[in-house]
Amino acid sequence: MNDSPAPGEARWFVCHTKPRCEKKLAALLKAEGFEHYLPLAESVKRYGTQTKRFTKPLFPGYVFAQVVLENKARIYQQDLLARVIPITHEGLFLRQMDAVRTLVASGVELTVRPLLVRGARVRVTAGPLWGVEGVVDDPSNPKGIIVAVDVLQQGLHVRMPLDHIEPLP
Repeated sequence: MNDSPAPGEARWFVCHTKPRCEKKLAALLKAEGFEHYLPLAESVKRYGTQTKRFTKPLFPGYVFAQVVLENKARIYQQDLLARVIPITHEGLFLRQMDAVRTLVASGVELTVRPLLVRGARVRVTAGPLWGVEGVVDDPSNPKGIIVAVDVLQQGLHVRMPLDHIEPLP
């Protein structure tokens, strides 16, 4: 089965934007007539006695775009992109984007979390343990990470909120 697109066929891409350029890229894609999706979530910030409401990207740094390959160069015209990542399984991607649209439209509070599996290597991104690397103990019942001491074949378990860790490549 040939998976390469036919001439004139549009394909979906993940557009990894430069910092804080998601809405600008979405405006460019709209102006160019490309189908795209930038999921936005409402955020509330309190500054003293004032409350400010604004929308921010649900996935910071990412916009999803459907582009005809012959026109792909047009999305680079304003220097908003860091890179463009092709989507290999478009059927799965479209089902997941439908689920994201449903969640966003529902108005429920959403929090983005990395997908973690037991044994995944992670780095602490906040707090007094910033920079420490470890291994996920149990993502189904997350209580922390294990910092390995390989020479002793032992590990130290430390409680850690999931929003304080990021997966390592």
